[in-house]
Amino acid sequence: MNRRVHDSPNLIYSPGTQVVALKQVRGPGGRTAHPVGAVGAVIRSPQDRAHSYRVRFVDGVEAALHHDQLQQLAEYKQGAINDSAQTLAAHGLFERVIYRCVVGSRAFGLDHDESDTDRRGIYLPQADAHWSLYGVPEQIENDATQEAYWELQKFLVMALKGNPNILECLYTPIFEVATPLAEELLAMRGVFLSKLVFQTYNGYVMSQFKRMQADARNHGQVKWKHVMHLIRLLLSGIHVLRDRSVAVHVGGDRDRLLEIKGGAMPWEAIEAWRLALHREFEQAYAETTLPERPDYEAASRFLIHARRAALVEGLP
Repeated sequence: MNRRVHDSPNLIYSPGTQVVALKQVRGPGGRTAHPVGAVGAVIRSPQDRAHSYRVRFVDGVEAALHHDQLQQLAEYKQGAINDSAQTLAAHGLFERVIYRCVVGSRAFGLDHDESDTDRRGIYLPQADAHWSLYGVPEQIENDATQEAYWELQKFLVMALKGNPNILECLYTPIFEVATPLAEELLAMRGVFLSKLVFQTYNGYVMSQFKRMQADARNHGQVKWKHVMHLIRLLLSGIHVLRDRSVAVHVGGDRDRLLEIKGGAMPWEAIEAWRLALHREFEQAYAETTLPERPDYEAASRFLIHARRAALVEGLP
């Protein structure tokens, strides 16, 4: 769900923006010219929030108002509609998690004693919350515990697009919570695999490597951990096309990947490995038995099934 625009800490309303006064507007002699709630238009914007706006009202009266003394008219009318904080407070969405798994270095087999434990998964909002005026957020997070959960439909759509992070959630060897409904999803996870993996994985790696090559030229430094994960992504994509499953654990490539992460592998060697993997990826794409597209109908049927299950109070 999109953040409400006035939540941005750096937002400055531009001239012409219609705003609502959140304080009384005083006119000549200190009399009240306009009450709280009056609508005006910004005629001059400040450089930052420490200074005031100049706002003109319908009768020509002008007033200096700080950012916390006014609100954009469109946002004022919006009220609490689609306010994710309202939904989270009212419905306890973290209690609606149907699947929680461990991803990242611990799932990849690239962890060490001090590695974080990254948890991801799916939550299924109760039907009343989903149908309500407020709606539900596409993602909920708990930064303190390194947890993030996607709303089921958002998760399914990303899986159908071949999103690597989502596919790894479905295939990670480490999961901590899986309700019966989640187990049904895991049992059908193959429907999300298709030749789209080639375009998704390959395209991302190519764009990121191009950016890192520019960083190396301009700044003389590279984020080696990121480089390692891009190579890992190529290895994973090749495995998907050849074996029709997602290999999350890096297996025998662990030592070479950690060599990259530690900055011990020369850039020329990394680049040679990457180009060889791209060629291998193309060969796997030419030979794969995966379908051109994922099974959209199967995913849709599962979503409808899950929505019906969310009609009851318990967690399916």
